[in-house]
Amino acid sequence: MPKNKLGGSKAKRAKGDANKVKKELEFKEDGQEYGQVVRMLGNGRCEVVCFDGTKRLCHIRGKMRKKVWVNQGDIVLVSLRDFQDEKGDIITKYMADEARQLKQYGELPDNVRINETDVQDGVESDDGVEFGEGGVNLDDI
Repeated sequence: MPKNKLGGSKAKRAKGDANKVKKELEFKEDGQEYGQVVRMLGNGRCEVVCFDGTKRLCHIRGKMRKKVWVNQGDIVLVSLRDFQDEKGDIITKYMADEARQLKQYGELPDNVRINETDVQDGVESDDGVEFGEGGVNLDDI
């Protein structure tokens, strides 16, 4: 059996903290568009509303698949497919501070909500739950 060169018995289990590494902010190029994840569909796919007004079915690229977790409401960079306009690939996920920087630079529209998980078509979703004025009287039960 080879000698452990990493140090410690649990070195392989330790997960590196992705927030510590400061990476350069990646801007969009031609063939790419910024978007916000509306809904997770499973199997590495999600529904993204791009800021050009198009709703696309996007696939998380394999390099990001189990290393970077994409959630509902995240700002992402989508690579467009020239043969399918309604589909794309997620290249980069922006953290909240990176998304704020993009908004300051004028790359993102002003009406974008950062760190909002309940985003559905640009409007906060309430999941159809309404509460009435009158409460439930426990003595009646």
